[in-house]
Amino acid sequence: MRICVFNEALNDATGLEQRCVAAREAGCDYVVMAAPFERDAEGRLIEPSAGAQTQAQRLQEAVQAAHRAGVKLLIDVRLDEVGGASAVVRDNPQWFRARSTAVPDPRQPRATPEVAEARFAYAQEGAALVEWWSARLLEWVSQGVGGFRLLQPHQVPVQRWRELIARVHAQAPEVVFAAWTPGLGLDALQQQAGAGFDAAFSSLVWWDGRGSWFFDEDSALRALAAQVVAVLDAPDGKRAAAPEQHWQLALALGGSWLLDDAHLATLPSSIRATDGLPTSNAGMRLRPLLREATGLTAVAIEPLGGLPSLLLINGDTQHVVPVPASDLLRLLGDAEALVAEDGRTLSGATLEALEPGEVRVYRSVPARHVLAVPRMRPRAQTAGTWPRVCIESVTPSVDNGRFPVKRTVGDRICVEADAFCDGHDRIAVAVLWRPADAKAWASAPMRALGNDRWRAEFPLERIGTYEFRVEAWRDVFATLHADLEKKRAANTVLPVDVQEAVAAVQAAQARSDGALAERLQAVLTRIGAQSEPLQQLAIVLEPDTAQAMALADDKPFRSEYPVTFRVESERRAAHFASWYELFPRSQSGDASRHGTFDDVIKRLPHIRAMNFDVLYMPPIHPIGLNNRKGRNNSVTAVEGEPGSPYAIGATDGGHTEVHAELGGLEGFRRLIQAARAQGLEVALDFAIQCAPDHPWLKEHKDWFTWRADGSIPYAENPPKKYQDIVNVDFYASGAVPDLWNTLRDAVLFWVNEGVTLFRVDNPHTKPFPFWEWLIADVRGRRPDVVFLSEAFTRPKMMYRLAKCGFSQSYTYFTWRNHKHELQAYVEELNEGVPRECFRPHFFVNTPDINPLFLQTSGRNGHLIRAALATTLSGLWGMYQGFELCEATPLAPGKEEYLDSEKFQLRAWPERAPGDIVDEITRFNQLRRMHPELQSHLGTRFYQAHNDQVLYYGKFLDTGYLSRSRTMVLVAINLDPHAGQDADIEIPLWELGLPDHATVAVDDLWDGHRFEWHGKYQHIRLEATRPFALWRIRAGEVA
Repeated sequence: MRICVFNEALNDATGLEQRCVAAREAGCDYVVMAAPFERDAEGRLIEPSAGAQTQAQRLQEAVQAAHRAGVKLLIDVRLDEVGGASAVVRDNPQWFRARSTAVPDPRQPRATPEVAEARFAYAQEGAALVEWWSARLLEWVSQGVGGFRLLQPHQVPVQRWRELIARVHAQAPEVVFAAWTPGLGLDALQQQAGAGFDAAFSSLVWWDGRGSWFFDEDSALRALAAQVVAVLDAPDGKRAAAPEQHWQLALALGGSWLLDDAHLATLPSSIRATDGLPTSNAGMRLRPLLREATGLTAVAIEPLGGLPSLLLINGDTQHVVPVPASDLLRLLGDAEALVAEDGRTLSGATLEALEPGEVRVYRSVPARHVLAVPRMRPRAQTAGTWPRVCIESVTPSVDNGRFPVKRTVGDRICVEADAFCDGHDRIAVAVLWRPADAKAWASAPMRALGNDRWRAEFPLERIGTYEFRVEAWRDVFATLHADLEKKRAANTVLPVDVQEAVAAVQAAQARSDGALAERLQAVLTRIGAQSEPLQQLAIVLEPDTAQAMALADDKPFRSEYPVTFRVESERRAAHFASWYELFPRSQSGDASRHGTFDDVIKRLPHIRAMNFDVLYMPPIHPIGLNNRKGRNNSVTAVEGEPGSPYAIGATDGGHTEVHAELGGLEGFRRLIQAARAQGLEVALDFAIQCAPDHPWLKEHKDWFTWRADGSIPYAENPPKKYQDIVNVDFYASGAVPDLWNTLRDAVLFWVNEGVTLFRVDNPHTKPFPFWEWLIADVRGRRPDVVFLSEAFTRPKMMYRLAKCGFSQSYTYFTWRNHKHELQAYVEELNEGVPRECFRPHFFVNTPDINPLFLQTSGRNGHLIRAALATTLSGLWGMYQGFELCEATPLAPGKEEYLDSEKFQLRAWPERAPGDIVDEITRFNQLRRMHPELQSHLGTRFYQAHNDQVLYYGKFLDTGYLSRSRTMVLVAINLDPHAGQDADIEIPLWELGLPDHATVAVDDLWDGHRFEWHGKYQHIRLEATRPFALWRIRAGEVA
C-alpha cells in the first residue's frame, strides 16, 4: 500500500489527473486528499450531509481523475466532530454536544455553535451515528471513492469502529479504512486494538533506527490494523535520520509508505519500482534482536506464513559497525543460512560490517530437518519396555558416576535422587549398596523430601570401594492404601473397594513364600473372620499389613538408574593428618656428615612431641652420578656433593633400592619400626624419573624417547631445567605394559615394606589413564594405601587427578595470602565436584617453595600461615626449618631456599631462638581434640569488618550443628606487621539463636571461659599472636 498525499487544494480536474499520474509513476496505488466538501482547518466537515451540486461534482471529478491515472482515491474524514450548523446536527441535536469558542453575549440571540461533538460513547446516540455515517460513507463509495483516511480515530470508541467498518464492508468489502495514527500515544493506540482498520500509519520518519519505542508502536498498530504504512514526510521538518535510510527501511518493512506529492521527485528508482517488490506488510511482525551501543540494530521481519528476514541498521552515520553474525543467526531462529540481496548464500560467520547509515536485508534459508534413520526410530514394542518410573540427579556423584566419590570409613553416605512417575500413583524408591567384593546387595527405602526428591543413608564399615545404585517402582499397595484412607475419612468406601484391597493381599500372599507367606496368610485369616466390610478394611489398613505388603511387593514397572556409583571408603589418614617433611641425609647434626635412618630415628621423639602424625621423606633411592647437580642448583657438582635425591638411579639400583649412605634397606626397616613405636607413619616420595645412569636406560631402552643422535633429552618444567633427570615415555614402544607394571610393582614393593602413604612427584606430567589404573590396582590389593598428588597446575587437571584416585593434593593455598582469595578458594573446595573427591593438603612450604610471604614477614608470618593451614584443612604439612622460621631465599624474589638441601647437606637444630615449635605443637594438639578442625569441609566464612582479618566457623555437618548447637570459630590477622581490630558477627543463627542471645565461649588457645552477649562483638589480634580460636555453644558456660 503506497499512498501519495495531496495537501494542496485542487480546483481543476486536469491538474488533479496530472498529479495522480505522477503518483502512479512513482509507484503509488492510492492518493489521499481532503474531502471535496467544505471543512475547517482541523479537518471537520462543516456539512457532511449530501452536499451541494458543486461539491458532488468535485468529488466525481476527483474520482474520475484518479481512475484514469490508475490509482484509487482516499478522502480524509473526521467522524468525531462536525460543523455546528450542519443539517445532521440540526435534525438530530440529541446525537451531539454543541461546543463554541465564542464568549456568549446575553444581549444578543444565542449564536449557532461552531463545533458539534458526536456522542459515540452513548448507547442509542452512538448506534444512530454509526448508522448515519455508514450511509454517508457508502454513498461516497458508490460515487467511486476507494476508502477513507480517518482523522482523530482515537476519539471514536473501538466498538463503534467495529460496527461502522462491518456495515460498510458488508456492502463494499474493498473499501479501505486507514486510521491516521502518528502523534497518538501508546495508550491511545492500545485502546483501539481490534478496531478492524485496514491500515494504520507508523512514525518511521521520526525513528533514528535505535529507539525501542518504534517496536512498541508497531506492535500496537498491528493490533488495530491489518497493515502498517510508514510515514516518510515529517510535517514539522524534524526527520530523525537521512531520507535514504527511511526509504530503505520502508521498503524493508513491507514496502507500504505514505509521501507528500511535493516530494515524489526525490524518490530513488529503487523505491519507485514495483516489480518484484513488496507493497503490503499485512500480518507482518517485527522482532528486535539486538540494539547495541555501537549503533547496530538488528530486527527479525516475520511475514505471515513466510520465512523471516534479517534487517540490519547502522544508526551511526559516521562509523562502520561490525556484525555479530553467529549471534544473529541464532537469535533469528530456525535459519540455516542467509541470502543477500545479490543472491549470495552466506553462513552466519560471513556477514560483512555495516557502512555508516547502511540498511541491509537478508532473506533466511530455513534450517533443514535431520531425519531419523530407521535404526533411530524405535518400535512401539521397544518403547513399551522403557522405564516408566523416572530416576534423575543422583548424588553424591562425580561426573555422573564415571569416578568414585571419596569418604572415610565410618561415614554414612547420604544418597539423594529425583524419582517420579506419570499420573498420581505412589512410588517406592530404594538405595542398594555393597562392598565391591560382596555379591549380595543391602537395601534401604528412601524417604520423600518433597518436590520428588528422595533420600537414604548407608554406612561405610570397611576400607575400600563400595558400590551403590538407586531403584524405583510403582507402589500399588501404597496407592491403594492412600486412596482407601481418604475414602474412609470421607465415609465413601464401597464394598467393591474392600474386595479389591483383599484381592491385593491375596495376590501378595500367593507370590510369597516362607515366613512372609505365613504372615500374609494370618492377615487374610483375620480378614475372613470379619463379616463387615469396614472391619475388614481396618485390618487391611493396619501398619503391620502395610509392612508385610511392602516386603511382598513385586515392584511393577521397576526401573534402575543406569549407573552404578562408587565410593572410595578410605582410612582416617586420607582426610586428617599433620605431615612433617625432612631430608634424612641432613639429620646427623653435622653438615659435613651424611645422615642416616638411624639419625632420623633420634629425631622421632621431637617430631612426635610436636603432635605430627606423618614423617615424610623425599626419595631415598640411589642418586645418579651423570650430570649430578651441585650446591644451590649449580649445573656441575664438585667432588663429594651429594646431588639431588630426585635424580633417581645409579649403578647400585633404582626405584626399589635404598641409597647406601642412608643405611640401606635394613636401616629403613628399623626406621619403620621406630616410627610405629612413636605412633608415626612414614610417607615416601614416588618420583617417576631417572638419572641418566639409571639401570633402566640400559636394560629398557624402549621405555624412553631417544634423539636422532642417540642422546636423550633431560627433563624440563619451564622455567626450571633438570639436567640431572630424564623422563620415561609412557607410550614408548616397549612401555605398555612392561613399564606400567614395573612402576606398579615398585609401589607394591614399598607397601610390603610397611609404607602406605605416598607423595607422588609431578603426577600431572604423567598420563591420567596410567594413574587411574595404577591407583585402582594398588588399592584393589591394599585399600589402606593413600596417594598424595604434588601437582601445582591448572585447577581442572588437579581435580582430574583427584578423580583418578589421588586421595589428597597439594593446593594453591601456598600462594593465597589475602582475605578474599583465601575465602574464595576454600569455598570453591567446599562445593560441587571438588567437595566430592578433592582433599586439599595445605603445605605451608616445601623444599621447592620458599613462599615470598614468609621471606618478608618473619616469625609473625610463619604463625599466620601455620594458623591458616592447621584450621582450614584436615591435612597440613611443613618442611623442616619452617618451625625455626627459616626463609632465607636464594635471591630476592626467588622462591628457592638459599643452600637448599635438595643439593647439599644441612644441619638443623631442634629449637632456635624465636622458633614457633610450641605454637605448632599446640595447633596440632587442638586439631586432635576438636573434630571440627579435621576437615576443610564444614567451613563457613562470616563477617569481620576488616580486610586484614579472616574469620570463619568450623562444624562437622549441618545435622550435627543443629543437634549439638556448638561450633569452633577462628579469626586470623593476615597482617604480619601490625595488630588489627575488627567488629565480628557471631553466627548465632547457626545455633538456632536470636541476635540478642547469649552463648558460652571457650578460648581454645588460652583456656579462658566467658560469655558473649548478642550478635556483634569486637576483637583485637596482635601481630605477635595473630590468631584466636573459640568454641561457642548455646547454654551455660562449662
